[in-house]
Amino acid sequence: MAIEALVTLKGENVPAVGRERLRLLEAVAREGSISAGARAVGITYKAAWDGLDVMANLFGKPLLVGRAGGRAGGGATLTATGHSVIEAFRRMEAEMARVLRTIEPELAEAGVSPLDLVSGFLMKTSARNAIRGSIINIVSDTLSAEVEISVSPQTTIYSLITHASMEELGLCSGRPVTLLIKAPFVAIATGKTAPKTSARNCISGIVSRCETSTVSAEIVLDIGAGKTLASSVTAQSAKSLRLSPGKPAFALFDAAHVIIAIN
Repeated sequence: MAIEALVTLKGENVPAVGRERLRLLEAVAREGSISAGARAVGITYKAAWDGLDVMANLFGKPLLVGRAGGRAGGGATLTATGHSVIEAFRRMEAEMARVLRTIEPELAEAGVSPLDLVSGFLMKTSARNAIRGSIINIVSDTLSAEVEISVSPQTTIYSLITHASMEELGLCSGRPVTLLIKAPFVAIATGKTAPKTSARNCISGIVSRCETSTVSAEIVLDIGAGKTLASSVTAQSAKSLRLSPGKPAFALFDAAHVIIAIN
């Protein structure tokens, strides 16, 4: 799987500049005018001006110089600073891509794919639990699909999604995915024997942390292979269950509460 490096530049109190704004700058230089450059990248003339202003503020120098209108019409060309910015930006992206290619063999030896590394750094989600795994089986009908995902040698998680979502995401056996599970959807049961429950997922683990406030508590289970599951319960429930680090417990949650994300 190819990993593409993307550079974002940011200054104090100045919005970030990334590839999209550099594409705009290149388009303006190529087309010879701001309006034509805006059309080329699919944005409005005002949005183009705003983006160019942000870049000028970030770099402290004008990146474009305008030509006065006339029979041939007005236009814009890159300044020396504009040319330097584009060149430096492309070199930074190329260097980052080279670094990723260099470390890929080391990641493979450690059993980590570049996708695992990048998604771990870049994925942002409101779900407390984001767990990487690989699909091992899918059972589907015309309306829904139950997806079986291996997240460690001893742990399997089931997700129930629509058939349309399965097709749209291109899910199939062997595909790596990220599972998103909100902590309030995860119930906790104690003991060494799995409880009888209607929840499709019953994950065995050991309590690694138990942080309690006046009203609520967050319970974190070690489910093996360096992975954890967090649960949000009431403080009274945590007290009644006598949850503490080292105690065996089970995380219970419905398959419908497991969201599948792909990169």
